[in-house]
Amino acid sequence: MPDVYQQFIASLSHAKSVLITTHVRPDGDALGSTAALHLALKQKGIRSEVLLLSHLPTKYSFIFRDNAVPFHDAENENLAAMDFSKYDCLLVADTGTWNQLPGLKPMVEHRNIPKLVLDHHLTQEDWADQKLVIKEAAAAGEIVAELLDQWDVPMTRGIASALYVAIASDTGWFQFSNTRPFTMRLAAKLMEAGVDTDVLYQHLYQNERAERLKVQTRAMQSMELLANGRLAVMTLKQADLEETNAHVNDTENLINIPLMVKTVEASILIIEPRDFGPVRVSLRSKGQIDVSKFAEQFGGGGHARASGLKIEGTVQEAHDKVVAAMLGRMAGE
Repeated sequence: MPDVYQQFIASLSHAKSVLITTHVRPDGDALGSTAALHLALKQKGIRSEVLLLSHLPTKYSFIFRDNAVPFHDAENENLAAMDFSKYDCLLVADTGTWNQLPGLKPMVEHRNIPKLVLDHHLTQEDWADQKLVIKEAAAAGEIVAELLDQWDVPMTRGIASALYVAIASDTGWFQFSNTRPFTMRLAAKLMEAGVDTDVLYQHLYQNERAERLKVQTRAMQSMELLANGRLAVMTLKQADLEETNAHVNDTENLINIPLMVKTVEASILIIEPRDFGPVRVSLRSKGQIDVSKFAEQFGGGGHARASGLKIEGTVQEAHDKVVAAMLGRMAGE
């Protein structure tokens, strides 16, 4: 059987213009991976652009700015007005499901071009022509790094910094359980290529908006401890976001705070967005509960210890449905 990395390399090598994209509300892994892929394709003489399906978060904007990564912002541009015919390959990083790519499916699904997915999440769909999915990888950035190594792409400082952001953000600066020996060896290799870890740490962890701390306080004040302290639930209503002038991006990683409690096995963060869209639910686990399988019953997915879903209805209805289901799951152990 042909090596999947070499299949990817062959498809990308035959391309002249690649559209790189990732999931809506991109995080550090998504943005670091897409930036690294663009820089690698540029070294190979292949044109590429990144399509972001929601705004580039200010916290991570330096990745694109410092590396002059060309990108489209679907919240500022009309997808239907974009000229997708100029791309002869689609490369999707850090997701393998259409529901994480809102608005993109009708633009590309019928185009006769290679559609590639590079991902590390458990939840996948079968629409891609080629899939490079390594579920044990701590981040998509790890897979990108291996791909570039096999493609003999020189590890420049720009690529190394983008990849370091990808893996550091998805491992909580190497604290989460997904950190593996490969992750640490890769981090060392990236540092040897010139990564300034102090600067990146400041960007990722000492560069927050004050509004984030305000909405974090609201989330912690809402925390419920259920099932004899085994389940923590936090809820942020639209009013909480509006009154603190916070956005959904400001809630990144808040879901992990309740895991500090010794008895807590799983954490749920329920967010009513300011745009009146579906209620967002984030799920985290210390390992006793597979939150990926739990999320799938609501059409969501992700990893065994970190997943998410969206649910229609009011924030209270979403809260009651998800919490009841999780309590039932815990009671049935």
